[in-house]
Amino acid sequence: MNPEQMIPVGAVELCVQTVGDPGDPAVLLIHGACASMVWWEDELCERIAAGGRFVIRYDQRDTGRSTSFPVGRPGYAMSDLAADAVGILDALGVERAHVVGRSMSGGTALFLAVDHADRVASVTFMSTTTDEDGLPSPTRAFVDATSHEAPDLDDVDAVVEHVTAAVLAYHGASPLADEEHVRGVAHVDVARTRDLAASMTNHFAMEFDGPRNGGFSEISCPALVVHGALDPVFPVEHGHALHASLPGSTLVVLDDTGHELPVARWDEFVAALLRHTQPPTPKGLGA
Repeated sequence: MNPEQMIPVGAVELCVQTVGDPGDPAVLLIHGACASMVWWEDELCERIAAGGRFVIRYDQRDTGRSTSFPVGRPGYAMSDLAADAVGILDALGVERAHVVGRSMSGGTALFLAVDHADRVASVTFMSTTTDEDGLPSPTRAFVDATSHEAPDLDDVDAVVEHVTAAVLAYHGASPLADEEHVRGVAHVDVARTRDLAASMTNHFAMEFDGPRNGGFSEISCPALVVHGALDPVFPVEHGHALHASLPGSTLVVLDDTGHELPVARWDEFVAALLRHTQPPTPKGLGA
């Protein structure tokens, strides 16, 4: 992994890290609500880069080392998060990227694919939803497991355990969840977060606006949908509905997997992502 760098984008400063050859096709990884870039684990990023990709991960506003806003009053919208992503591509000199949006950031990926289509080579939606009527709600077990009050934020060990428990709840009934792995990432995440209260709150308090130029049906670039068969937040029907809304898209359902991506499914995910982002064969070449 290359060293982290702080990149000014408009009125904010975003912490960005890359791995791989900048001459390779760029893959921009955007994690979901409240999650800093470390939840795209180092080794996972390195595996993607080893497939001939230039991998970019970053802390969104109100996560990790990036700019934080007053707790409960972020004053920005999802469209601003999409503009942040474009600003990062500009700063790194990347003309077009393969965008991967995870969970809530599937919405950011939608913004990019529709309102900034010239910057998006392909889009991947992980553990996300169209939010259409009739889809199943989160499981009762997930709701119960995530209904606890936040701990004393001055008690670092308690915060780490709180984050660990929350991420394990997102894994749901998956037998592949690795508690010690999750706890290790939680330690790193908590230690490097600028404002823990803001990181736990502000993404849920922002304005959830919509793209100016349409919705999922307006996406023209290649699309991949990756969803866990045991997702407790957006049950797998959400993944099928998203796939159906994207003509020509590819659907990968990960067995024994919840809302999170367990280490045991990294190889399958990386293989699918590398196939999806494979540069086209020049005309006149091939078998």
